[in-house]
Amino acid sequence: SKLAALFEHPLYNIPIPEVTEKDKLFIVNPMEKFSLRSSGSDEWVSSSKAETLLPTGKTAYDTYPTWLKFQVGINRYELYPRRDPLLPTLLRDLATQKIVSSVQKSGGTQLKLIMTFPNYGQALFKPMKQARDQETPIDFFYFSDFERHNAEIAAFHLDRILDFRRIPPVSGRLVNITKEIRDITTDKKLAKTFFISPAGNVCFYGECSYYCSTEHALCGKPDRLEGSMAALLPDKTLAKRRSWRSPWRRSYHKSKKAEWELNPNYCAQVRETPPYDRGHRLLDLIDMTILDFLMGNMDRHHYETFEKFGNDTFLLHLDNGRGFGTHSRDEPSILAPLQQCCSIKKSTYLRLQLLATQPYRLSDLLREALAADPLAPILAEPHLRALDRRLGKVLAVVGHCLAR
Repeated sequence: SKLAALFEHPLYNIPIPEVTEKDKLFIVNPMEKFSLRSSGSDEWVSSSKAETLLPTGKTAYDTYPTWLKFQVGINRYELYPRRDPLLPTLLRDLATQKIVSSVQKSGGTQLKLIMTFPNYGQALFKPMKQARDQETPIDFFYFSDFERHNAEIAAFHLDRILDFRRIPPVSGRLVNITKEIRDITTDKKLAKTFFISPAGNVCFYGECSYYCSTEHALCGKPDRLEGSMAALLPDKTLAKRRSWRSPWRRSYHKSKKAEWELNPNYCAQVRETPPYDRGHRLLDLIDMTILDFLMGNMDRHHYETFEKFGNDTFLLHLDNGRGFGTHSRDEPSILAPLQQCCSIKKSTYLRLQLLATQPYRLSDLLREALAADPLAPILAEPHLRALDRRLGKVLAVVGHCLAR
């Protein structure tokens, strides 16, 4: 396994700083126990309503469902640890746990559903919009592109291979539209949008600002539909997140350009603007830029951080559905922060160099990681080959900066 060898490499074993209580997203009460209801139902309840006795040798934490362990494990430095024993279980839960509720997620430009499991865990479901081998048409504006379920899955694994670990775990899943959405939804607006197509397939389209119409309906075969299931972050009432507008955000206008596209010295003013004037925030943004360039994602207008950790923490790389839309061409403008600032974390640069070598070739690693997903193959081969080409271009930009 190239992947196992990669994670054993010294560059993937650089220790994070010691995590103190104030560096944890949640301070857990060790006496708070969770237990399955004795009635035999699949509901998790707090100790106030459950038996307080635990099997010998078990701690209260051992009784938590995997999704809760994932959320409790988040700290200032990482969303999940490199050698996270929970990851295989969490991915399996996302792919296989019974769905007891499906409702449309409010906001956003395209249809997404919140799926709930019997143990109160939840996942964000993005349905399949286009085939693996389809490319985004060359004349499409980036802000009207489809969101792709397979891009969400591939982005999670790529983010992990780059050792950023800033995307919540995502698994592919085949969903039964009839039994796992239509028959159990309590969302009246969503329920009104189901219909049977002339081909006899079950379809629905929901309500949203783009692509929610009968012409863009999501249809099963006859009621089976692929999608991505992403583990949800803790509710914002429990762990507030701050949304930051990216300084290199595109204009989202059909003819206007953004300031960074017109001013080659734009980075100088960003460096003087909080929070980019101190700490590692700008370098974290450049990490995100590299991830986006490798995926071909032009749609990174905002990013988020956990409010508790202030400015000294990692950026959350959320909403990656517009990645992996094209493989035949690259979008050099995505790399503007790296090109204009000529700054990169040393650890990121060394890992990128490693991923360009034969034993750790990036395309091979991602292919291996994606092979374990229930919907494999996730990416068409040309997309995997494009990663190696784009990685070469990132290294060339850094080389040019070093030469200067």
